[in-house]
Amino acid sequence: MMEDDFYATIKFKCGDEIFTKVAASDEGDRTLLILSNPIVVEEVKIRGKVTGYKFEPWLKTTTEDMFIVDMSDVLTMSESSDVEMIVNYQDFIRKMFKGDGNNTKPSKEMGFISTVSEAKEVLEKIFNNS
Repeated sequence: MMEDDFYATIKFKCGDEIFTKVAASDEGDRTLLILSNPIVVEEVKIRGKVTGYKFEPWLKTTTEDMFIVDMSDVLTMSESSDVEMIVNYQDFIRKMFKGDGNNTKPSKEMGFISTVSEAKEVLEKIFNNS
């Protein structure tokens, strides 16, 4: 029997932590989770303060968007009602599958500070002047 889909953070026994849309299915004596577009969420910190989050696909070498895992591999799972997180997740998935995720130029509103070469130049000047 399939339960309704819900968004959740899942921590696996192996240590992976993902955010995903989940459907649970009881198959006899075990429960399977059907994961839709699972992502890894990393905090982005500047000067020790969390300034945002970085999203990446959970499995980077596949184009699959659905995965089945056994509930016995799960350490804990927390259903999410965090609207901001869900909207950001949906936006990331939409951009990832449109293929235009890499064509968007980062802006200051997105957290863009500078290019690597610009930052390197500034840091070298600071280092050389000290």
